[in-house]
Amino acid sequence: MSSTPTSTSDVSGSPSVIDALSWVHIENGRLLCVRSRNRDRLYLPGGKREPGESDEAAVARETREEVSVSLRPGTFERIAEIDQVAHDQPEGTRVRLICFTAEYDGEIAADNEVGELAWVGYADRALCAPAVRDLVDLLHERGLLT
Repeated sequence: MSSTPTSTSDVSGSPSVIDALSWVHIENGRLLCVRSRNRDRLYLPGGKREPGESDEAAVARETREEVSVSLRPGTFERIAEIDQVAHDQPEGTRVRLICFTAEYDGEIAADNEVGELAWVGYADRALCAPAVRDLVDLLHERGLLT
């Protein structure tokens, strides 16, 4: 329920902070990640908020678009906020990644935006974008990832 913009700009006009929201889903000690067709690193299902959209609505929409599942209203839990250098963006750009868990309906499958689904353990962290690596570290410290 936030009206925070999806990014802010520095004097040159390039984004300095990207606000992103993600769904965190762990099965058998591994984290669900996605790779878009045009990306070299793994990310979490999720994306940016549209104007007037709540955090939960944005995560639900982006997750449905990327991995074909419907997140259940009332089951969202904010579990982390990561601030990190944004991968594959102009120098100085950072990402603020707000991470949620939620129960879901449907079968996880790559949708049109996603070229690959991957189940990531701690040993696979180098395949992930920097913010996702930070989350992998955090989840590993909490004993949730193998």
